[in-house]
Amino acid sequence: MKNVPDSFGLAGNLLIAMPGMGDPRFEKSVVFLCDHSEKGAMGLIVNKPMTEVRFSDLVEQLGIESHHPLPKMPIHFGGPVESGRGFVLHSNDYGANASTLRIGARFGMTATLDIVQDIATGQGPDQAIFALGYSGWGPGQLESEIRRNGWLTCDATDAIVFSPDNAGKWAAALKALGVEALSLSGASGRA
Repeated sequence: MKNVPDSFGLAGNLLIAMPGMGDPRFEKSVVFLCDHSEKGAMGLIVNKPMTEVRFSDLVEQLGIESHHPLPKMPIHFGGPVESGRGFVLHSNDYGANASTLRIGARFGMTATLDIVQDIATGQGPDQAIFALGYSGWGPGQLESEIRRNGWLTCDATDAIVFSPDNAGKWAAALKALGVEALSLSGASGRA
């Protein structure tokens, strides 16, 4: 496994979309930030399951044979970049190959076919989210969006990231910060 260097300190955290962000693809999104450096940032939306694609469909399409019951893992919309590419955000108990990136002490991300095969055969991680596409920011772009009140940040927890309650993740992430969703405003102010 490779460690993700994080010179800016946000990798392994959650980005919580603020009301009034302006981009409907990110409305009420919770993004797990996989990488954050002077070169930009990359993350996966963890609370927007896709209804038109199932994990079993993906396994069949890839021609993977499994003699185990397949998990009822939803496929998530990870973001608008490279929407045909798959990523698996998972617990740190999995790291079968050098392509797994360890993100902090509790999470890993693998974007190779190996992990899909391992999940299908019951040898994958204890917890996982499969995402198609990712969310990406160029140098300084994410920092600018945070300064403009587009995102809040909080520590990522297994309970939020891997919760089956996708609809409740946004409010749960806000609650982890001590913020009630009803008290948020999309307008930023200046003192």
